[in-house]
Amino acid sequence: MKTLGILSLLLVATNAKIYERCELARTLKDFGLDGYHGYSLANWICMAYFESRYNTTAINHNKKGEVIVSTDYGIFQINDKWWCKDLQVYGKNYCGTTCSNLLNDNLNDDCRCARTIVDKTKGMEAWVGWKKHCKGKDIDRFVKGCHL
Repeated sequence: MKTLGILSLLLVATNAKIYERCELARTLKDFGLDGYHGYSLANWICMAYFESRYNTTAINHNKKGEVIVSTDYGIFQINDKWWCKDLQVYGKNYCGTTCSNLLNDNLNDDCRCARTIVDKTKGMEAWVGWKKHCKGKDIDRFVKGCHL
């Protein structure tokens, strides 16, 4: 099992990508997120910036004291308690994907899952980074100059 874990990390590392702002904007637009449930492309780019700094391999462990209670994965920091299946956590997996699928430069699974999250929750309220830094703010700068 340890070898499998190391191999998985190596595979993730070879597919790692930190997007440039406009490159990500074009990619998310191609995946149909611009205007999804009324959220502009600027909202998605702002959220991704504050969640992962556009890093496809971002991982954040959520702790209660010293105990990890859940983990967030990928460019949108999708949580394993509800949305994806981690090898060590028995979550709900509402997106029907493994968390490791959210750690590569192919954003198909990430975007599909982000749409599921918006559909099944109170929209983009599910993302703390969006609520704190993007909601109700002037976020046009996140797509400015991208020629979309």
